[in-house]
Amino acid sequence: MVKKVTVLDYGSGNLRSAERALARVGADVTVTSDYETAMEADGLVVPGVGAFAACMAGLRAVRGERIVARRLSAGRPVLGICVGMQILFETGVEHGVTTEGCGEWPGTVERLEAPVLPHMGWNTVKAPAETTLFAGLDPATRFYFVHSYGVRSWELQPGPGFDDPLVTWAEHGAPFVAAVENGPLAATQFHPEKSGDAGAQLLVNWLGTVA
Repeated sequence: MVKKVTVLDYGSGNLRSAERALARVGADVTVTSDYETAMEADGLVVPGVGAFAACMAGLRAVRGERIVARRLSAGRPVLGICVGMQILFETGVEHGVTTEGCGEWPGTVERLEAPVLPHMGWNTVKAPAETTLFAGLDPATRFYFVHSYGVRSWELQPGPGFDDPLVTWAEHGAPFVAAVENGPLAATQFHPEKSGDAGAQLLVNWLGTVA
């Protein structure tokens, strides 16, 4: 069955790149800011580029934080990409300005500790053995990153009755979170739509989780 996927248009992100990449792996893709369309899609993709604060402002303008929260409360899949992953955390700090995020995960998006920024180019990741997103991919596989900010520590503590999220790490100067798999909510700091065959396989794996 063809999966219907909405790429959320809130004024930020590589919308057409994401649309083309998802279409190439077999999804029926719509790019829109329409609330009901985003709610009704089998899967929702939230891309994002640029500053955390600007992305959050754009997201709120289309009620995107409500869409994400409502979909997750119903167990419906959401995939965040790049800043679309960052805004899922509690806060972002850029140039001394703190902005409230969606708060789906605790933690702060902050400037990476690295001698060269932005972190731009291909890098490997270290995924947990139980991963679904990276299933079938060689551990030496590289993905394409473009960012200066990230999540440098994972703060969500395991609780009774909940499966622990699967956290994938990468390193640029110091470790940072490269991807998270948390029930219906998944996200990548890198750009799968710019990561060639490896990114395509990751999108195939994600589509496999979309009911």
